[in-house]
Amino acid sequence: MAIIGRVVAALDRLRIGHRSSCLSSGIRMKYLIFFALILSLSAAGGAHAAGEDFSQWLAGLKRDAAAQGVPPATLDSALNNVAPIPRVLELDQKQPESTLTLGRYLANVVLPVRIEKGKTLKAQNKALLRAVSDRYGVPTKTIMALWAVESGFGASTGGFKVVDSLATLAYDGRRPDLFRAELINALKILGHGQFGSEDLKGSWAGAMGQVQFMPSTYLNYAVNYRHEGQPDIWHSQGDVFASAANYLASLGWKRHESWGREVTLPARFDSELIGLPTKRSLADWSKLGVRTLAGAKLPPSAIQGSIVAPDGPGGRAFLVYDNFRTIMKWNHSTYFALAVNLLGDGIGN
Repeated sequence: MAIIGRVVAALDRLRIGHRSSCLSSGIRMKYLIFFALILSLSAAGGAHAAGEDFSQWLAGLKRDAAAQGVPPATLDSALNNVAPIPRVLELDQKQPESTLTLGRYLANVVLPVRIEKGKTLKAQNKALLRAVSDRYGVPTKTIMALWAVESGFGASTGGFKVVDSLATLAYDGRRPDLFRAELINALKILGHGQFGSEDLKGSWAGAMGQVQFMPSTYLNYAVNYRHEGQPDIWHSQGDVFASAANYLASLGWKRHESWGREVTLPARFDSELIGLPTKRSLADWSKLGVRTLAGAKLPPSAIQGSIVAPDGPGGRAFLVYDNFRTIMKWNHSTYFALAVNLLGDGIGN
């Protein structure tokens, strides 16, 4: 029962505000989902055996990384001077647990000033964004919104050395298996030779660059826009945009489809119909009294959607489609997905 309680407490944090310290809203929420999945493995304590000091643990980590193909020279340069960072453990163990309503969350994220900045930056990067959008089928407004939510348009990427942070969390954190795997992935990135340990900067939990990718996400989805070496999600605008778009496209984004819209529900609407598991045609939703914000019937369409109302039947309601679900694969939170899509709509294509 104690484990269940800890899982529930962790998942409750999905409604916390936009940013805690250097960890973005998006990446923080992803970790909590991972935490729920692996908690049973790590509930007994840290990754190291009783009495095993950091140097002993690090020696074992080096053996595992070498067995996965990380060059010895990389292991030496990246790990010889690494040491646990007390601040990282403090941040990991003291995540805020306050609960926000959707309205408060959106007020923290979908800011008018952020929308205006997004419009300005979109205009400045118009040609590049259009080329990336055409290549991957992801709207420019969605790329801009993800960039905004994950790192404040690149302004808040974190100042921790990723290898040191991940080593700290893998050795003595609450989720050692997750962070040990991510640490080895970070070493694999270094093993490619383009970046050094000083280059891999990010959040205290290892999320990197302007799109806040974990090392595993970087290895699987980051792309170099000009096909010239490793993706540089820290400095190259083309790589930042292309990596975000490639990740979203790989998760299933449907070109030329919308994410959804805000709607109104009739009085006495059946609350059992609210939620992503229930999908119906727009015609069916219209028959049930679902209307646009202007009070009109929903437009005829073959697309199917679900009703989400994060604050319950009395709160704001949204009719969402498959692309909304795709955003939730990036970050499994209805709050996050709504914030990204509403921010994107504000920025516009």
